[in-house]
Amino acid sequence: MSEAIIIEGIRFQARCGVTPDERQCPQPLLADLELACSVEDAIHSDSLAKTVDYARVVQRVIDVGTTNANALIERLTDQIAQTLLLEFPIQRLTIWLRKAAPPLPDVSGSVGVRLTYPHTHAIDSASPFHPSPFLHKTAHMIPKGRILDVAAGEGRHALYMASQGYDVTGLDRDGCALATLTRRAGEHHLPNLSTWEADMEKDPEAPPALGDQEYEGILVFFYLFRPLFPSLLQALKPGGILIYETFLIDNHLRFNHPRRKEFCLEHNELLHLTHPLRVLHYDEGPHPASPHQPEPAMTARLVAQKA
Repeated sequence: MSEAIIIEGIRFQARCGVTPDERQCPQPLLADLELACSVEDAIHSDSLAKTVDYARVVQRVIDVGTTNANALIERLTDQIAQTLLLEFPIQRLTIWLRKAAPPLPDVSGSVGVRLTYPHTHAIDSASPFHPSPFLHKTAHMIPKGRILDVAAGEGRHALYMASQGYDVTGLDRDGCALATLTRRAGEHHLPNLSTWEADMEKDPEAPPALGDQEYEGILVFFYLFRPLFPSLLQALKPGGILIYETFLIDNHLRFNHPRRKEFCLEHNELLHLTHPLRVLHYDEGPHPASPHQPEPAMTARLVAQKA
C-alpha cells in the first residue's frame, strides 16, 4: 500500500524576493505538500495520535514562511522542509512552493520550485553511542569540520559525531569520565576525537575562553552555566551551528529534577541567551532524552547559526 498525506494550497504572506523592495512587502505564496509516512496504524485505530496531524503541519509551514525573509524562494522552501522533517515522522517530503502573484508581467500563473527530500536521519537503534534523538535529527546541519562537545561526560555525543567524520573535542571537568571517553574512542578506532579537561564553573565572573571562531559546531546537552554563553558564541565560526538541549523549569516543578531550579531554563530563556544567533529551530515541551529513556523530559531544544 502506498502511504502519503497530501496537503494542497496552503496560503500565507511572505517576504521573499531578490530586490529589497520585494522583501519589504509580504506577497502571497502557495505551498503543496506530499508527506510519505506510515498511515496503517491510523487506519486500524482511527486515532489522530497514530498519524501526522496535518493541521499542525499547515501551522508550521505558515510559522516558518511568515517569520523569515529570504532573497530566494529556494531558500525558504528548504527552511520549511527542514522544519517539517525535524518535527514530524516523515520518510519523504515533496514540497511545491510558489509565488501566487509574481512581479512578472509576462507570467499569468505562478512561479516557484518543487523539491523532494528523503529523510536520511532516522535513529539507528543499533548505534553503540546512544546519542540524543534531537542530535540524530539535527547533526547533519553542522558543516564538516571541528566540533566542541561541552560537558561531554563519557561522550555519547562526542563519540557519535566522531563516527560521522567530524573532528571532535570533548570538554569536561571530570577527568575520569574523559579517560573513559578516550578509551572508548580507541576501542571504536576514532582517532579524530580528543579531550579537554577544564572546570568551566571555577570562576563565574571569568568563565574560560573556548577559542575565537574555532568550531563549525558546538554541542551542549543537559548542561547549563549561563556565564559561559558569550564564550560559546565567540568560539563558533561564521556559519557554525550550535545545537543545545537542556531541562526547562517545568521539569523541576513536575518531577523535582534537577533538584536546583537554577539548573533549568525559563521559558524562551535560551533564545535570549543565544542572541544574536539565527534560530533555525526552537521548541519547548516533552521530549525523549535518549533512545533508551522512553519517559519524556521537559526540555528546550535549539539549533542556531552564527551569521
